[in-house]
Amino acid sequence: MTEAKQEENVSRGRGLLAVSPIGVFLLLYVATSLAVGDFYKMPLSIAFIAASLWALVTMRSGSVAQRVEVFSRGAANSDILYMIWIFILAGSFSALAVGIGAVDATVDLALRVMPTWLVMPGLFLTACFISMSIGTSVGTIVALTPFASQMAADTGTDAAMMVAVVLGGSFFGDNLSFISDTTIASTRYLGVKMNAKFKANLFIAVPAAVIALIVYTILGGEAAHPTASAEGVNYLTMTPYLLVIVAAAMGLNVLCVLLLGTAGCLLVALTTTPVALIDMCTMMGNGIKGMSDLIIVTLLAAGMLEVISHNGGIRYIIQVLTRHIRGARGARAVIATLVSLVNLCTANNTIAIITVGKVSADIARRFGLDPRLIAGVLDTCSCIVQCIIPYGAQTLLAAGLANLSPVAFLPYHVYPAALALMVIISTIMRYPHRYHSAQ
Repeated sequence: MTEAKQEENVSRGRGLLAVSPIGVFLLLYVATSLAVGDFYKMPLSIAFIAASLWALVTMRSGSVAQRVEVFSRGAANSDILYMIWIFILAGSFSALAVGIGAVDATVDLALRVMPTWLVMPGLFLTACFISMSIGTSVGTIVALTPFASQMAADTGTDAAMMVAVVLGGSFFGDNLSFISDTTIASTRYLGVKMNAKFKANLFIAVPAAVIALIVYTILGGEAAHPTASAEGVNYLTMTPYLLVIVAAAMGLNVLCVLLLGTAGCLLVALTTTPVALIDMCTMMGNGIKGMSDLIIVTLLAAGMLEVISHNGGIRYIIQVLTRHIRGARGARAVIATLVSLVNLCTANNTIAIITVGKVSADIARRFGLDPRLIAGVLDTCSCIVQCIIPYGAQTLLAAGLANLSPVAFLPYHVYPAALALMVIISTIMRYPHRYHSAQ
């Protein structure tokens, strides 16, 4: 027991040193961007290389080979490699769908049947529906980002803003869905039923979604009305893209969705377009190349975050935040802050919930907090952070599919901002009140 306690305790100096690589990354990226006056000039990969090198230096012991092994263990994590497979197949499918005209045809049809002002709120609702159905943000992003990117080009809307709509909607379902891994993890640690957590979570997520819808409707009204499309659009080419959307909504594994979409594109292109097979292979190859920077960033970030965890950075954050808690409001605020900071250090919302789940349950019991509400807090706050961090898998995937910088979405995260506002209001006002009757 004593040894376990000693293992958990991390000194202040060691703890600050352990989490310092994140500070190095942010300082280097922000300082350089401010110096040159452009937040898109500084490559994320360079900032992560510098921060990763510093992370290896901060390790207390071990040879260079042993330190690199710790770093590599994080980069070679099965979840990271799974995401890389998604990046590769998504890049291939997206480039092929655009190349054969599938996305153009889908956007053209949507603009014919839908008023321009309705595109943005409609896209958000579609992302919410798909993510609720499949319980994951990744599949939603794969299905809708190419459409959002092309729709932005045709309506004169900022592409980063349109894709940010998809990102926000994808986390609406990731937060609420019964089959989401974050829902499963949060309810498991707090010992509550999924439907009970869902009902409590609705009081936070639905008002935030309504705020986002209002903002998106206003912004959508400012979009330019596109000119009539050229005649002779081949609407058969959009069937593979629609197949991907339907397959994603049905909950098919995202890798299978991408393989199915790619096969559909090849089949439709060979039978209805003059595009040669070798040209389609070139398109797919270029799409995969376009994902290379994001794959590198993913590996560097995962390795750096593993070193931070190995050095005790996450344990130190938990120690500091749980040391002095005052009252029920303070306890709830600590839980929200705790899962948010750990998510910042892991870039994985499910892992963040698993890491702080037991501690959060203990705090909830000690201060009489309703476990249904706290399960929702864990899920919601982890999803907020995961949505906005530029090195999160979802943001990197969306950036690769839309050919944008991962930081381009930051000014347009309306739904995560509304969700964060609701969490703050809920904490201060003890809302919803029905979950505070015992306090």
